[in-house]
Amino acid sequence: MALKVTQIRSHSGKTDRQKGTLVGLGLGRIGKSRLLEDTPAIRGMIDKVKHLVKVEEVAE
Repeated sequence: MALKVTQIRSHSGKTDRQKGTLVGLGLGRIGKSRLLEDTPAIRGMIDKVKHLVKVEEVAE
């Protein structure tokens, strides 16, 4: 299974750690999406920026 992660809010005014997490997920601007493998590490990163992203489960 994969996860489609889309940035829906700006990282402006957020901590450097949250900005770095978005970069680690391959995001960086509103509307950008990435298809990522569903792993515990990715889930943890998403949890740190859950207020900035939308997550959808996608069958591969």
